Amino acid sequence: MTFLNALWIVPILCVLIFVHELGHFVMARRAGVRVEEFGFGLPPRIWGIKRGDTVYSINALPIGGFVRVLGEDGKSAAPDSMQSKSAGQRASFLVAGSAMNLITAIVLMALLIGVQGRSSDNVYVVDVVAGSPASDAGWQSGDRFVQIDGTNVEDSEDVSRLTSQNAGRETTVILDRQGESVTTTITPRENPPAGQGRTGITLSAAPLATIHVDDVPDGSLAAEAGLQAGDTIQAVDSQPVVDYLSYALALRNHAGQTVQLEVERAGAPVTLALDVPADLPVDREPLGADLTQQLHFQRVGLIDLPVETGRTFVSTMRQMGAGLMSLVRGDTSLGDVAGPIGMGQLTSEVISRSSMPLWVTLTNLTIILSLNLALLNLLPLPALDGGRLLFVLIEVLRGGKRVPPEKEGVVHFVGLMLLLTAMFLIAFVDINRIISGSSFLE
Repeated sequence: MTFLNALWIVPILCVLIFVHELGHFVMARRAGVRVEEFGFGLPPRIWGIKRGDTVYSINALPIGGFVRVLGEDGKSAAPDSMQSKSAGQRASFLVAGSAMNLITAIVLMALLIGVQGRSSDNVYVVDVVAGSPASDAGWQSGDRFVQIDGTNVEDSEDVSRLTSQNAGRETTVILDRQGESVTTTITPRENPPAGQGRTGITLSAAPLATIHVDDVPDGSLAAEAGLQAGDTIQAVDSQPVVDYLSYALALRNHAGQTVQLEVERAGAPVTLALDVPADLPVDREPLGADLTQQLHFQRVGLIDLPVETGRTFVSTMRQMGAGLMSLVRGDTSLGDVAGPIGMGQLTSEVISRSSMPLWVTLTNLTIILSLNLALLNLLPLPALDGGRLLFVLIEVLRGGKRVPPEKEGVVHFVGLMLLLTAMFLIAFVDINRIISGSSFLE
């Protein structure tokens, strides 16, 4: 881990938490609640100035900020306290922080798409279950989806959506197989077996990209094949490499065979003979080389920018929701969860491996972390905004009868202790990961 790259997480978290607290500050003011302190960073206080009823402070720990409002602890019922406000006003105050993080992410998405353009995904068949509709239709590993029922396929969600819409109905699917268009007919199942999906395939998507060889470790299959750092992978057995999956799946589907690996080296074409092992790994780069992807982008006009930003936002939120559900179900181990220390490691690894300009990489990280902050704070857990929002909802369901502040306070205190314990355990895992040399990206 490069220490200086890891430090980028500090300003990112500072900005995101500060923006989050700014949302609470603005909504408190709009509701007529007295804000006792609006602090940048966490105590102890270094400097502060009072304007009206509010102390604006700069604090020693430069991580985010905080808003302290009158009556938030339930000890004041003054007209300008939080306790005196309606359920709707208190709910708006609690939601405002996450709303600001969502807005921040959307604005940054629009900026990236407007300046850089949008990437295009290719969606591939990875595995086909024997006896499934996909097997009967002749689908093969490595096939790329082009159209389903006359609709162009742009991402993996399109495949899931279109096959669901056509369940029980004969559907035309156009695939690209090694550069040739293949038209197939399939009837997606209405009640598929568990874990097989409507067509009986596993699929994956990869952005359109040029694949460069960054490093070739000694003793790797890549070294045996004659690959060199700086090579650009062009084709596998005359099959063009247009993204990472087209390269990886082509190798996997030629396991146990000899293939011609076409690369560009110093501007000249070079063909290498490669004996592909029968037990080629599927969970990492097949040849053991360190590769980088130079993504291809398409310009997006101002008219299309809002639609494209919305599509990207919805797609990202769905992926994050799936990840969150995986964590709730216990499918994700504690080793895959990161606290601030782990975020620093992840930031360093992403920066060191990204072929994008630094500002693009940092902006993408900021978007993901901003959305994470928004979602996590709205979880209905004690001490979080979502936990406090749950008590407001209980009040509404009880016809306006509030849970006594002292009882609610005990719940949040216990939740805070559990949260701090979880943060300590995650920090321990983060430190152990760094000491052991483990990586998030492998």
